[in-house]
Amino acid sequence: MSKQYFDTLQVHAGRDRSTSNGPCATPIAQTSSFLFDSTDHAASLFNLSHPGHIYTRLSNPTTEVLEKRIAALEGAAAAVAVSSGQASQFLTIQNIASAGDNIVSATSLYGGTHNQFKISFARLGIEFRFAPNDNIGEFEAKIDNKTKAIFIETIGNSDFYIPEFEAFAALSKKYDIPLIVDNTFGAAGYLFRPIEYGTAVITHAATKWIGGHGTSIGGVVVDCGNFNWANGKFPQFTNPSESYHGLSFWDSFGANSPHGNIAFAVKARAEGLRDWGCTLSPFNSFLIQQGCETLSLRMDKILGNALELASWLEAHPKVESVNYPGLKNNPNHERAKKYLKNGFGGVLTFTLKAAEKGNDGMPAGKIPDFVHSLELISHLVNVGDNKTLISHSASTTHAQLSEKELATAGIGANMLRISLGIENIEDIKADIEQALRRV
Repeated sequence: MSKQYFDTLQVHAGRDRSTSNGPCATPIAQTSSFLFDSTDHAASLFNLSHPGHIYTRLSNPTTEVLEKRIAALEGAAAAVAVSSGQASQFLTIQNIASAGDNIVSATSLYGGTHNQFKISFARLGIEFRFAPNDNIGEFEAKIDNKTKAIFIETIGNSDFYIPEFEAFAALSKKYDIPLIVDNTFGAAGYLFRPIEYGTAVITHAATKWIGGHGTSIGGVVVDCGNFNWANGKFPQFTNPSESYHGLSFWDSFGANSPHGNIAFAVKARAEGLRDWGCTLSPFNSFLIQQGCETLSLRMDKILGNALELASWLEAHPKVESVNYPGLKNNPNHERAKKYLKNGFGGVLTFTLKAAEKGNDGMPAGKIPDFVHSLELISHLVNVGDNKTLISHSASTTHAQLSEKELATAGIGANMLRISLGIENIEDIKADIEQALRRV
């Protein structure tokens, strides 16, 4: 199916057509465990010599369809679905790094990611070294012999910074370490396919545009199948595994195996999901699949709404500034045109004018009144929903950051974030206009 179009894959990839007179929709396998054919069959599943399901903490038929679908959309080798976007990052990092190791990461990140990297991983002995997105030299300066990866986001979930992906791919290749890209804002390949720029591992918060309805929390780890985990820097892939009686993940599932290079995904599942238990429920897998089937249709509407709203806000007398890569004067515009295939993203931020003499702008202190006056737009901290959403980043998603870190992330005290939905754009603009008038 790899040669089919995105719109076809989002509906059909991963579907099980092996049974006669079977269901068209993917059934929900709402079970904790799976029956074995024999004692030999059970043993073969447990020693990873035969594919199949044992326990839903490891794998599930409903979830497997979602995994295959996202892998197909990203053009990758395999995927592992997990309980949230944060879990996708955790499973990825713990799969390659141990106490004493470090990861070099961009500063333009979702606030929860920044907190997980800076604080929680530090407690596990894994250091994250942060570098400005636009300074590849600083990234390189922070790499040493204990660096296990470079981490960036497709569109920075704070300032919408879009990296020079060729430069990051070249840097990861130079030091023979994997490039990890969170492609949540890339909508599972509809806007951007990281594998085309040398990315080894992709993470997703499937809660967002993939699911798209604000009903389910989920994440996906995508193994691009293109990295040599036997390069000497990742002995956990080549050394005998204590968990599986001396099995080598690279020898059994690496580039020369009959399965292709899926060693990262197999290890993440067989050791990571088994031991950490960050499992996606079958019901949430089903709901996220339902959302995935209309991903491109929803994205086209969302992307159109985002560009029109950004242009409208930019011209509004009560708006100080708008940050959206689709605007021609935006510092990310040229890179957005270069890398993003079908639009410029579904999220924007804008800053309201402070009150000045002879100015009809709104005082900064009126931000709460403005938000409370909105009638159509929902006030919450999700993105990627069918509904248009608004939040104040400095006091919510990025509240844990210091003033300096907020400034580095491009977040101001007067800044509001809007994630566009699929409503009619005139109704969205009318809601914002009436709220501005009321305050």
